[in-house]
Amino acid sequence: MQLTKYAHSCLRVEHDGGVLVIDPGVFSEAAALDGADAVLITHEHPDHVDVEAVSRQLDRRRFVIHGPASLAGTLGDAAEALDAVRPGQSFTAAGVPVRAYGGRHAVIHPDIPVVDNLAYLLDDVVYHPGDSLVVPEDAQVDTLFLPIHAPWTKFSESLDFLRAVAPRRAYALHDGLLNDNGLNVLNGNFTRMSEVDYRRLEPGTRIDA
Repeated sequence: MQLTKYAHSCLRVEHDGGVLVIDPGVFSEAAALDGADAVLITHEHPDHVDVEAVSRQLDRRRFVIHGPASLAGTLGDAAEALDAVRPGQSFTAAGVPVRAYGGRHAVIHPDIPVVDNLAYLLDDVVYHPGDSLVVPEDAQVDTLFLPIHAPWTKFSESLDFLRAVAPRRAYALHDGLLNDNGLNVLNGNFTRMSEVDYRRLEPGTRIDA
């Protein structure tokens, strides 16, 4: 698999000629969706699904959207492409084996409703948790995309999650609200306080998995 990290929480996966896109949100580049054969959406928040961009791409090219059933109310007309996924379910998206974990978004504040959220393990090696810190207890993750900053987490929680998953390598995820000062502080702390090969990829960077 070849992975391209786009801004914030968006990831593009190319495998055996297929293209799978995860969380193409409003903070991410719409070009990530070009040529998509399938889309995984972790949850309904706009920084993880840009409904207008997804709908425009569906007008050009039909593909399947995999995500929580609750997405139907957010997707509008694009909901006709939704294949509802349950926690614990295994399926194939654009030729890539996927397992879904979790089920609920991390708590932002007791006054803010908690929405459904699925974390995705790709081909048993790459883990994208969306807006959650759910550890896939039955998996040995090779590559973790680590949420490093959000209204629903703090540094200590993300660091403990990184240590619990214990991947071979980790890349920053969910960093779209940070300026250079914040990135420098967090990147330094994750590097210094874990035994994992941790890095932040600039948007558009490609790696092999």
